[in-house]
Amino acid sequence: MSSASERSYTRRDTVMFLVCLGVSLIALFSPAHLGLAVSEALRGTVLAPLVWLQARAEEGRTGRARLHAITVQRDSTSYVAQGLPSLIAENERLRQLLSLSRRLNTPYVAAEVLHQAQATDGRTLLLDVGTRNGVAEFDPVVAPEGLIGVVLNASERSSVVMSWAHPEFRVSAFTVTGNASGVVAPSLLTTGDGALEFRGVPYRDSVPPGTLVLSSGLGGVYPKGIPVGTVTGIVREQTGWERVYRLRPAANPGSAAHVLVLVTPPDVDLARAFPSDSALEAMRLDSIARVRRADSLADAERLARAARAESLAAVRRDTTVARPARRPAATAETARPAAPTPRPAPPPAQPQPPATPSPAGGDSVR
Repeated sequence: MSSASERSYTRRDTVMFLVCLGVSLIALFSPAHLGLAVSEALRGTVLAPLVWLQARAEEGRTGRARLHAITVQRDSTSYVAQGLPSLIAENERLRQLLSLSRRLNTPYVAAEVLHQAQATDGRTLLLDVGTRNGVAEFDPVVAPEGLIGVVLNASERSSVVMSWAHPEFRVSAFTVTGNASGVVAPSLLTTGDGALEFRGVPYRDSVPPGTLVLSSGLGGVYPKGIPVGTVTGIVREQTGWERVYRLRPAANPGSAAHVLVLVTPPDVDLARAFPSDSALEAMRLDSIARVRRADSLADAERLARAARAESLAAVRRDTTVARPARRPAATAETARPAAPTPRPAPPPAQPQPPATPSPAGGDSVR
């Protein structure tokens, strides 16, 4: 029973093999257009599900590859977008530093702030320049906004900067208006917006809030004219003696990534290199005053020209009125010569009395 069934399966397989062999031979030796027509018919009927599955598989593979590419692009864009604000800020800061270097008329060394000199000390900075670059101790360090500090220690390839937050920081300063002077030092209470104090200001010298405080150049360390801070209020005062003002620092050492080390003698004036808001306001007011003065001079000159032209016109009018009129043309009657007027006869001469001889025989007296 089992052998019969096995023979039937074997025969069926043989028949299928022969049929497939015959179909393959026919397809192999048939014309090309006939083979294409048969293949198209098979793809549209019997093999249609398989063709659909193959198309879906290709789309899925293409979609996965595209999704991977989009994901990579999105991650790259997100990474760039996260760093873009810092890049923009750094670019702007470098532009400001470059502008400051162009305004300086003294030697300087550009430096990059590496990190703090000590992990727990935020009052000092470490620079990537040293004595081989010309940096020495007590060289001022500035940013585009103003004073950062002074070089505390310089090695061959690096240097440590004492910022204005250091307890030993001191700088002689004066107001931009020039009416008060004193010493700027770190504040004992760093609360609020002021971390500096303007000490030693005489009690009679009042400094209003918003006044810019500059380094005075005294002491032989800091040049004159570097912005230190802006007055925000009074910390304390001693009646009849002094006032101590609170300052908002001009530059922030914590956000400084690039600075300039001034390798210059302290007897120079750098006020023009730091056009702060107060200085710009003063320059603007000065320019406005100059414009007004020029306008007043132009108006005076214009009025003088108008008065001169008016006076000349009046003189011309007076000359025209005073000029005599022309004589009319001579006629026959007027052309005749006028009869001569008879002159009166001269009066007759009176006879002279005879001369009487003088006794002395001189001239006679009439």
